[in-house]
Amino acid sequence: MRRLLCALLAALASQSASAQQVLRLFNWNNYITESSVKAFERECGCRLAQDYYSDNEEMLAKLAAGATGYDLIVPTGNAVQALIGSGRLRELDHARLPNLGHIKPEFLDPWFDPGNRYSVPYAYSLTIIGYNVERMRALGVPTDTWAAIFEPKYLARMAGKVTVLDSQRELFAAALIYLGHSANTTAEVELKTARDLILRAKPYWAAFNAGSYFKELAVGNIWLAHGYSNDFYTAQQDARSAGRKFTVGFTTPKEGAVFALDNLVMDRTGRQPALAYQFIDFWLAGRASAEITNTIGAGNPNRVAMQWVEPEIAANQNIFPDAAEFKRLQSLRDYDRKTRRLLNRLWVEVKVR
Repeated sequence: MRRLLCALLAALASQSASAQQVLRLFNWNNYITESSVKAFERECGCRLAQDYYSDNEEMLAKLAAGATGYDLIVPTGNAVQALIGSGRLRELDHARLPNLGHIKPEFLDPWFDPGNRYSVPYAYSLTIIGYNVERMRALGVPTDTWAAIFEPKYLARMAGKVTVLDSQRELFAAALIYLGHSANTTAEVELKTARDLILRAKPYWAAFNAGSYFKELAVGNIWLAHGYSNDFYTAQQDARSAGRKFTVGFTTPKEGAVFALDNLVMDRTGRQPALAYQFIDFWLAGRASAEITNTIGAGNPNRVAMQWVEPEIAANQNIFPDAAEFKRLQSLRDYDRKTRRLLNRLWVEVKVR
Protein backbone atom coordinates (compact mmCIF):
# COMPACT_ATOMS: atom_id res chain seq x y z
CA MET A 1 0.00 0.00 0.00
CA ARG A 2 2.83 2.38 0.91
CA ARG A 3 4.54 1.69 -2.44
CA LEU A 4 1.29 2.42 -4.27
CA LEU A 5 0.85 5.70 -2.38
CA CYS A 6 4.43 6.80 -3.13
CA ALA A 7 3.98 5.98 -6.79
CA LEU A 8 0.75 7.98 -6.89
CA LEU A 9 2.35 11.00 -5.22
CA ALA A 10 5.30 10.84 -7.63
CA ALA A 11 2.94 10.72 -10.59
CA LEU A 12 0.98 13.71 -9.30
CA ALA A 13 4.19 15.68 -8.73
CA SER A 14 5.37 14.87 -12.23
CA GLN A 15 2.02 15.91 -13.69
CA SER A 16 2.11 19.19 -11.72
CA ALA A 17 5.66 19.95 -12.91
CA SER A 18 4.78 19.26 -16.53
CA ALA A 19 1.70 21.51 -16.24
CA GLN A 20 3.74 24.42 -14.87
CA GLN A 21 3.55 27.46 -17.12
CA VAL A 22 6.77 28.60 -18.78
CA LEU A 23 7.58 32.20 -19.75
CA ARG A 24 10.09 32.30 -22.61
CA LEU A 25 12.47 35.27 -22.61
CA PHE A 26 14.92 36.07 -25.44
CA ASN A 27 17.52 38.25 -23.75
CA TRP A 28 21.07 39.57 -23.92
CA ASN A 29 23.73 37.53 -22.13
CA ASN A 30 23.91 38.14 -18.37
CA TYR A 31 21.13 40.75 -18.42
CA ILE A 32 19.09 39.56 -15.44
CA THR A 33 20.25 38.23 -12.08
CA GLU A 34 19.51 34.71 -10.89
CA SER A 35 17.92 36.06 -7.71
CA SER A 36 15.50 38.16 -9.81
CA VAL A 37 14.62 35.09 -11.87
CA LYS A 38 13.85 33.14 -8.69
CA ALA A 39 11.87 36.04 -7.22
CA PHE A 40 9.69 36.25 -10.32
CA GLU A 41 9.21 32.47 -10.43
CA ARG A 42 8.01 32.53 -6.81
CA GLU A 43 5.65 35.39 -7.61
CA CYS A 44 4.14 33.85 -10.75
CA GLY A 45 4.33 30.18 -9.82
CA CYS A 46 5.88 29.60 -13.22
CA ARG A 47 9.29 28.94 -14.75
CA LEU A 48 11.33 31.53 -16.64
CA ALA A 49 13.24 30.01 -19.57
CA GLN A 50 15.83 32.11 -21.40
CA ASP A 51 17.64 32.03 -24.72
CA TYR A 52 20.49 34.47 -25.26
CA TYR A 53 22.09 36.64 -27.93
CA SER A 54 25.07 39.01 -27.96
CA ASP A 55 24.02 41.39 -30.73
CA ASN A 56 20.77 42.83 -32.10
CA GLU A 57 21.58 41.58 -35.59
CA GLU A 58 21.98 38.06 -34.22
CA MET A 59 18.59 38.26 -32.53
CA LEU A 60 16.83 39.67 -35.62
CA ALA A 61 18.44 37.06 -37.84
CA LYS A 62 17.23 34.22 -35.62
CA LEU A 63 13.68 35.57 -35.65
CA ALA A 64 13.82 36.09 -39.43
CA ALA A 65 14.99 32.49 -39.81
CA GLY A 66 11.80 31.25 -38.16
CA ALA A 67 12.32 31.26 -34.38
CA THR A 68 8.94 31.54 -32.67
CA GLY A 69 7.33 31.17 -29.27
CA TYR A 70 9.18 33.85 -27.33
CA ASP A 71 6.88 35.71 -24.95
CA LEU A 72 9.30 38.57 -24.31
CA ILE A 73 12.34 39.95 -26.13
CA VAL A 74 14.80 42.66 -24.96
CA PRO A 75 15.79 44.58 -28.12
CA THR A 76 17.55 47.94 -28.41
CA GLY A 77 15.65 50.89 -29.88
CA ASN A 78 16.62 50.39 -33.52
CA ALA A 79 15.73 46.69 -33.27
CA VAL A 80 12.37 47.62 -31.73
CA GLN A 81 11.87 49.86 -34.76
CA ALA A 82 12.62 46.92 -37.07
CA LEU A 83 10.33 44.53 -35.17
CA ILE A 84 7.44 47.01 -35.24
CA GLY A 85 7.97 47.49 -38.97
CA SER A 86 7.80 43.73 -39.56
CA GLY A 87 4.56 43.37 -37.57
CA ARG A 88 6.24 41.04 -35.11
CA LEU A 89 5.07 42.65 -31.84
CA ARG A 90 1.90 42.71 -29.75
CA GLU A 91 0.56 46.14 -28.88
CA LEU A 92 0.65 46.72 -25.11
CA ASP A 93 -2.34 47.37 -22.88
CA HIS A 94 -1.02 50.00 -20.46
CA ALA A 95 -3.91 49.32 -18.08
CA ARG A 96 -2.22 46.01 -17.30
CA LEU A 97 1.03 47.76 -16.34
CA PRO A 98 0.27 49.80 -13.19
CA ASN A 99 3.99 50.41 -12.55
CA LEU A 100 4.65 52.02 -15.94
CA GLY A 101 4.66 55.42 -14.22
CA HIS A 102 7.92 54.42 -12.49
CA ILE A 103 9.87 55.10 -15.70
CA LYS A 104 11.72 58.42 -15.82
CA PRO A 105 9.86 60.80 -18.17
CA GLU A 106 12.90 61.28 -20.43
CA PHE A 107 12.82 57.58 -21.35
CA LEU A 108 9.13 57.47 -22.23
CA ASP A 109 7.62 58.20 -25.67
CA PRO A 110 10.86 57.30 -27.50
CA TRP A 111 11.55 58.07 -31.16
CA PHE A 112 11.40 54.37 -32.08
CA ASP A 113 7.99 53.78 -30.42
CA PRO A 114 5.90 56.94 -29.86
CA GLY A 115 3.57 56.48 -26.94
CA ASN A 116 5.28 53.22 -25.93
CA ARG A 117 2.65 51.27 -27.84
CA TYR A 118 4.91 48.22 -28.07
CA SER A 119 7.85 48.70 -25.71
CA VAL A 120 8.76 49.36 -22.08
CA PRO A 121 12.28 50.53 -21.08
CA TYR A 122 14.35 47.80 -19.42
CA ALA A 123 17.92 49.12 -18.98
CA TYR A 124 20.55 50.94 -21.03
CA SER A 125 24.23 51.03 -21.88
CA LEU A 126 26.82 53.13 -23.72
CA THR A 127 29.16 51.69 -26.34
CA ILE A 128 32.52 53.09 -25.26
CA ILE A 129 36.17 52.23 -24.52
CA GLY A 130 37.41 49.96 -21.73
CA TYR A 131 41.08 49.61 -20.90
CA ASN A 132 43.89 48.50 -18.64
CA VAL A 133 44.66 51.76 -16.84
CA GLU A 134 48.30 51.01 -16.04
CA ARG A 135 49.13 49.70 -19.53
CA MET A 136 47.59 52.70 -21.26
CA ARG A 137 49.41 55.09 -18.99
CA ALA A 138 52.75 53.35 -19.56
CA LEU A 139 52.25 53.30 -23.34
CA GLY A 140 51.07 56.89 -23.54
CA VAL A 141 47.80 55.92 -25.24
CA PRO A 142 44.92 58.38 -24.71
CA THR A 143 41.73 56.81 -23.40
CA ASP A 144 39.31 59.67 -24.06
CA THR A 145 39.17 59.28 -27.84
CA TRP A 146 38.28 56.72 -30.52
CA ALA A 147 41.78 57.35 -31.89
CA ALA A 148 42.97 54.70 -29.42
CA ILE A 149 40.93 52.12 -31.33
CA PHE A 150 41.52 53.35 -34.89
CA GLU A 151 44.90 55.11 -35.18
CA PRO A 152 47.97 52.99 -36.06
CA LYS A 153 50.28 55.34 -34.16
CA TYR A 154 48.61 54.14 -30.95
CA LEU A 155 47.66 50.64 -32.03
CA ALA A 156 51.26 49.79 -32.91
CA ARG A 157 52.09 50.06 -29.19
CA MET A 158 49.55 47.38 -28.25
CA ALA A 159 49.21 45.18 -31.34
CA GLY A 160 47.30 41.98 -30.62
CA LYS A 161 45.94 43.38 -27.35
CA VAL A 162 42.89 45.21 -28.71
CA THR A 163 39.38 43.90 -29.45
CA VAL A 164 36.35 45.47 -31.12
CA LEU A 165 32.73 44.38 -31.07
CA ASP A 166 31.71 41.77 -33.61
CA SER A 167 28.80 43.99 -34.62
CA GLN A 168 28.60 45.80 -37.95
CA ARG A 169 26.36 48.60 -36.65
CA GLU A 170 28.36 49.23 -33.48
CA LEU A 171 31.78 49.15 -35.13
CA PHE A 172 30.74 51.29 -38.08
CA ALA A 173 29.05 53.70 -35.66
CA ALA A 174 32.28 54.14 -33.69
CA ALA A 175 34.24 54.77 -36.90
CA LEU A 176 31.64 57.21 -38.22
CA ILE A 177 31.51 59.15 -34.97
CA TYR A 178 35.30 59.37 -34.89
CA LEU A 179 35.27 60.71 -38.45
CA GLY A 180 32.72 63.36 -37.51
CA HIS A 181 29.75 61.76 -39.27
CA SER A 182 26.36 60.68 -37.96
CA ALA A 183 26.27 57.11 -36.64
CA ASN A 184 23.14 56.73 -38.77
CA THR A 185 24.43 58.14 -42.04
CA THR A 186 23.13 56.55 -45.22
CA ALA A 187 25.72 58.27 -47.42
CA GLU A 188 27.69 55.64 -49.31
CA VAL A 189 30.86 57.72 -49.39
CA GLU A 190 30.81 58.15 -45.60
CA LEU A 191 30.16 54.45 -44.97
CA LYS A 192 33.01 53.53 -47.29
CA THR A 193 35.31 55.98 -45.51
CA ALA A 194 34.41 54.27 -42.24
CA ARG A 195 35.17 50.90 -43.85
CA ASP A 196 38.60 52.16 -44.91
CA LEU A 197 39.32 53.40 -41.38
CA ILE A 198 38.35 50.00 -39.96
CA LEU A 199 40.48 48.12 -42.50
CA ARG A 200 43.48 50.30 -41.70
CA ALA A 201 43.18 49.47 -38.00
CA LYS A 202 42.19 45.81 -38.35
CA PRO A 203 45.74 44.33 -38.60
CA TYR A 204 46.48 45.56 -35.08
CA TRP A 205 43.37 44.08 -33.47
CA ALA A 206 43.35 40.71 -31.75
CA ALA A 207 39.73 39.86 -32.55
CA PHE A 208 36.18 40.86 -33.28
CA ASN A 209 34.58 39.85 -30.01
CA ALA A 210 31.09 40.53 -28.65
CA GLY A 211 30.98 37.78 -26.05
CA SER A 212 34.08 37.32 -23.90
CA TYR A 213 36.05 40.55 -24.44
CA PHE A 214 35.34 41.90 -20.96
CA LYS A 215 36.58 38.66 -19.40
CA GLU A 216 39.79 38.93 -21.43
CA LEU A 217 40.16 42.52 -20.22
CA ALA A 218 39.57 41.48 -16.60
CA VAL A 219 42.36 38.87 -16.67
CA GLY A 220 44.84 41.07 -18.55
CA ASN A 221 44.88 39.27 -21.91
CA ILE A 222 43.44 42.36 -23.60
CA TRP A 223 44.50 45.92 -22.82
CA LEU A 224 41.95 47.93 -24.78
CA ALA A 225 38.43 47.10 -25.96
CA HIS A 226 35.47 48.57 -27.77
CA GLY A 227 32.34 47.46 -25.94
CA TYR A 228 29.44 48.12 -23.61
CA SER A 229 29.62 50.16 -20.41
CA ASN A 230 27.96 47.45 -18.32
CA ASP A 231 30.49 44.86 -19.53
CA PHE A 232 33.35 47.16 -18.61
CA TYR A 233 31.87 47.70 -15.15
CA THR A 234 31.74 43.92 -14.76
CA ALA A 235 35.37 43.61 -15.89
CA GLN A 236 36.40 46.32 -13.44
CA GLN A 237 34.73 44.56 -10.52
CA ASP A 238 36.04 41.13 -11.54
CA ALA A 239 39.63 42.40 -11.78
CA ARG A 240 39.30 44.06 -8.39
CA SER A 241 37.77 40.95 -6.76
CA ALA A 242 40.52 38.74 -8.19
CA GLY A 243 43.23 41.03 -6.77
CA ARG A 244 44.73 41.80 -10.20
CA LYS A 245 47.78 44.05 -10.23
CA PHE A 246 46.06 46.40 -12.65
CA THR A 247 42.88 48.44 -12.85
CA VAL A 248 40.16 48.33 -15.49
CA GLY A 249 38.80 51.72 -16.49
CA PHE A 250 36.18 52.81 -19.00
CA THR A 251 35.51 56.15 -20.66
CA THR A 252 33.12 57.78 -23.10
CA PRO A 253 35.23 59.15 -25.99
CA LYS A 254 35.17 62.92 -26.44
CA GLU A 255 33.91 62.55 -30.02
CA GLY A 256 30.72 60.90 -28.74
CA ALA A 257 29.33 57.39 -28.49
CA VAL A 258 26.27 55.19 -29.00
CA PHE A 259 23.52 55.16 -26.39
CA ALA A 260 21.40 52.00 -26.37
CA LEU A 261 18.07 51.79 -24.56
CA ASP A 262 16.99 48.16 -24.26
CA ASN A 263 13.29 47.39 -23.95
CA LEU A 264 10.81 44.70 -23.08
CA VAL A 265 8.52 43.84 -26.01
CA MET A 266 5.94 41.10 -26.47
CA ASP A 267 6.36 38.77 -29.45
CA ARG A 268 3.12 37.97 -31.29
CA THR A 269 4.06 34.28 -31.33
CA GLY A 270 4.38 34.05 -27.55
CA ARG A 271 1.98 31.69 -25.80
CA GLN A 272 1.88 33.36 -22.38
CA PRO A 273 0.81 37.01 -22.75
CA ALA A 274 -0.62 37.14 -19.22
CA LEU A 275 2.71 36.02 -17.75
CA ALA A 276 4.51 38.48 -20.02
CA TYR A 277 2.49 41.36 -18.57
CA GLN A 278 3.21 40.07 -15.08
CA PHE A 279 6.96 40.02 -15.77
CA ILE A 280 6.99 43.52 -17.29
CA ASP A 281 5.21 44.96 -14.25
CA PHE A 282 7.49 42.96 -11.93
CA TRP A 283 10.46 44.60 -13.64
CA LEU A 284 8.86 48.05 -13.50
CA ALA A 285 8.37 47.70 -9.73
CA GLY A 286 12.06 48.55 -9.42
CA ARG A 287 13.78 46.04 -7.15
CA ALA A 288 14.91 43.67 -9.91
CA SER A 289 15.80 46.64 -12.10
CA ALA A 290 18.03 48.09 -9.38
CA GLU A 291 19.62 44.70 -8.82
CA ILE A 292 20.82 44.43 -12.43
CA THR A 293 22.30 47.94 -12.15
CA ASN A 294 24.14 47.07 -8.95
CA THR A 295 25.32 43.73 -10.35
CA ILE A 296 26.54 44.65 -13.85
CA GLY A 297 26.45 48.46 -13.96
CA ALA A 298 23.58 48.77 -16.45
CA GLY A 299 22.03 52.22 -16.71
CA ASN A 300 18.59 52.43 -15.17
CA PRO A 301 15.56 54.25 -16.64
CA ASN A 302 13.41 53.54 -13.56
CA ARG A 303 13.10 56.48 -11.12
CA VAL A 304 11.78 54.31 -8.27
CA ALA A 305 14.66 51.85 -8.67
CA MET A 306 17.22 54.60 -8.06
CA GLN A 307 16.61 54.51 -4.30
CA TRP A 308 18.22 51.04 -4.28
CA VAL A 309 21.10 51.78 -6.67
CA GLU A 310 24.51 52.02 -5.00
CA PRO A 311 25.65 55.68 -4.77
CA GLU A 312 29.04 54.97 -6.41
CA ILE A 313 27.30 53.57 -9.49
CA ALA A 314 24.68 56.32 -9.62
CA ALA A 315 27.48 58.92 -9.64
CA ASN A 316 29.38 57.30 -12.52
CA GLN A 317 29.00 59.46 -15.66
CA ASN A 318 29.85 56.52 -17.92
CA ILE A 319 26.83 54.65 -16.54
CA PHE A 320 24.47 57.52 -15.75
CA PRO A 321 25.37 60.38 -18.13
CA ASP A 322 24.08 63.83 -17.19
CA ALA A 323 22.16 66.09 -19.59
CA ALA A 324 25.34 67.62 -21.04
CA GLU A 325 26.87 64.19 -21.64
CA PHE A 326 23.71 62.94 -23.33
CA LYS A 327 24.15 65.60 -26.00
CA ARG A 328 27.27 63.73 -27.20
CA LEU A 329 25.44 60.41 -27.51
CA GLN A 330 23.60 58.98 -30.51
CA SER A 331 21.03 56.20 -30.76
CA LEU A 332 21.24 53.81 -33.69
CA ARG A 333 18.28 53.88 -36.10
CA ASP A 334 17.05 51.06 -38.29
CA TYR A 335 18.43 51.29 -41.82
CA ASP A 336 16.33 51.02 -44.97
CA ARG A 337 16.80 47.96 -47.17
CA LYS A 338 19.19 49.66 -49.58
CA THR A 339 21.51 50.85 -46.81
CA ARG A 340 21.37 47.47 -45.05
CA ARG A 341 22.51 45.77 -48.23
CA LEU A 342 25.35 48.28 -48.61
CA LEU A 343 26.45 47.86 -44.99
CA ASN A 344 26.28 44.08 -45.24
CA ARG A 345 28.55 44.21 -48.29
CA LEU A 346 31.00 46.51 -46.52
CA TRP A 347 30.96 44.29 -43.44
CA VAL A 348 31.87 41.26 -45.54
CA GLU A 349 34.79 43.22 -46.95
CA VAL A 350 35.91 44.10 -43.44
CA LYS A 351 35.77 40.46 -42.33
CA VAL A 352 37.50 38.86 -45.33
CA ARG A 353 40.21 41.40 -46.09
